[in-house]
Amino acid sequence: MFRPDDILYEDNHLLIVNKHCGDLVQPDPSGESALEDQIKAFIKARDKKPGDVFLGVVHRIDRPVSGAVLFAKTSKALVRLNEMIREGCIRKLYWALTEKTPEPEAGELTHYLLRDGRTNRSRAFDAPRPEAKLGKLRYRTLGRSTHYTLVEVELLTGRHHQIRAQLSKIGCPIRGDLKYGAKRSIAGGGISLHSRTIAFDHPVRHEPIEATAPVPADDNLWNFFINGSEGAQTY
Repeated sequence: MFRPDDILYEDNHLLIVNKHCGDLVQPDPSGESALEDQIKAFIKARDKKPGDVFLGVVHRIDRPVSGAVLFAKTSKALVRLNEMIREGCIRKLYWALTEKTPEPEAGELTHYLLRDGRTNRSRAFDAPRPEAKLGKLRYRTLGRSTHYTLVEVELLTGRHHQIRAQLSKIGCPIRGDLKYGAKRSIAGGGISLHSRTIAFDHPVRHEPIEATAPVPADDNLWNFFINGSEGAQTY
């Protein structure tokens, strides 16, 4: 559930929030409460707005993923941000805890991603396939515990389950991501993929904006990589 202290940045045109694992960004057929509606209700009450609240979803992250999500509070900002997304002008960095260390420890991945709507899963192929979409990302290794590796990923394209599918393809499934080959789940059903930083030029004021989302505070392994907690060395 959204809390006011999840807000990472806000002005008259933009809102960036730190999404929790398990939260929906937008409503889906399940009918469960979604972040979009929760934020609208919060703004309506906080600002005492008499009418409907405008809130546009600029990009989405998967339900089991945590981290920074960008919303537009005006139609002008939404149109411009959508264009910036299409032109690759919004930089998105993710952190992933993987079950193995990538080889090499830094590089660029290029695959062709084919989505299966029945299983809600994407497969990554080395060569083009009919209906498959090109997926590219850059990555680098930032640290290790006993069993896991912290990998930073910069998305160069935005495809369905792209990071999850591409890291799995190179033998580095994300912690907790059973759908893409992880050995075990995490309590609560989340996965250790976090939208860490989002950076772009403000669509109206044209000044640089950068927001960094704290990792889940209740996860000892994330805490190890952030704070060097000794207890997580056994993970």
